[in-house]
Amino acid sequence: MEILKKVNSSRRHLMRGMTKNIGRQRTKSPNKPEIAPQINRILISRPNSRLGNLLLITPLLEEVAATFPTCKIDLFVRGNLAPIIFKNYPNVNKIITLPGKPFKFLREYIYGWLAVRSQRYDLVINVDKNSSSGRLSTQFSNAKYKIFGDTNDRIILQHRDQDHMAKQPVYMFRDYLNDLGIMPANREVAPLNLKLSAEEIDQGRKVLRDLVKNDKQTIAIFTFATGNKRYSESWWKDFYERLKSEYPNYNIIEILPVENISQIGFEGTSFYSRDIREIGAVLANTSLFIGADSGIMHLASAAQVPTVGLFAVTELAKYQPYNNNSVAINTNTSHADDWSETINRILLAKER
Repeated sequence: MEILKKVNSSRRHLMRGMTKNIGRQRTKSPNKPEIAPQINRILISRPNSRLGNLLLITPLLEEVAATFPTCKIDLFVRGNLAPIIFKNYPNVNKIITLPGKPFKFLREYIYGWLAVRSQRYDLVINVDKNSSSGRLSTQFSNAKYKIFGDTNDRIILQHRDQDHMAKQPVYMFRDYLNDLGIMPANREVAPLNLKLSAEEIDQGRKVLRDLVKNDKQTIAIFTFATGNKRYSESWWKDFYERLKSEYPNYNIIEILPVENISQIGFEGTSFYSRDIREIGAVLANTSLFIGADSGIMHLASAAQVPTVGLFAVTELAKYQPYNNNSVAINTNTSHADDWSETINRILLAKER
């Protein structure tokens, strides 16, 4: 397994080196047309299968749909989560999916790439400039206007938060529209949004009530994360005991990962589901979510829950939650008393 990880890492490094200059000559500025073009068919390329990375493109979807309300948006992604995540986005027309294991499903992999080429688009947007497949698909696509994902000095100077993975593609999109003679929006970037229906939220309320069996407000924690983003069992057990002591008037539930692992040894009330939308609906009925940088952290943010993201190794500026009084905490440079102060402030704002 370790050898396989090294091979994949080397492959990604090689591909990034080979593709990093694709489209750079087009990124500076398109040739400004005399009349602003009609944009009706759009492809957004994010060939990635991770929950968090897919949720992070929802602000871009909101921006594109708000700018071109009647447009049809196709998505180029990997894995099987996209139809679940974007099911309530009315502008999403077609989801072109690459298999998670291309060599095992080679025919489906080839069909996915051919599907990108077969459709004529007005505009193609590559979400992540460091994605080799994203840059290649944008180059390969059949479109007059293409955004390859690179920032420029204007964006860097105008937006202090342009490093954020949800906000950067929105700023690139606006900047490119300006070059096309289309007036871009001038508003706050939309939050991550799972677009839960009223029925889903109501069902989540019932599930949560069955778990806690009382009328108290609930704090949700997620103790898992991948790789070195995961905090140790001793760290989480100390933190969990502190939460119980400081917030006796709140329920505390643990959201379990698909691996069904608990860093607090399943000591508290826990919720397990493999249904992303069900997890989101349960979270939508809580008062606060606390967890390390992970897909579930982004899911909580997309469920419109005040979110405390715990960061120790990943870049806070790129992945921090930013809506509904959400905050990111660098646990390397702060202390438990600071975390309590932050949690108190969010809960107080929630109660008002």
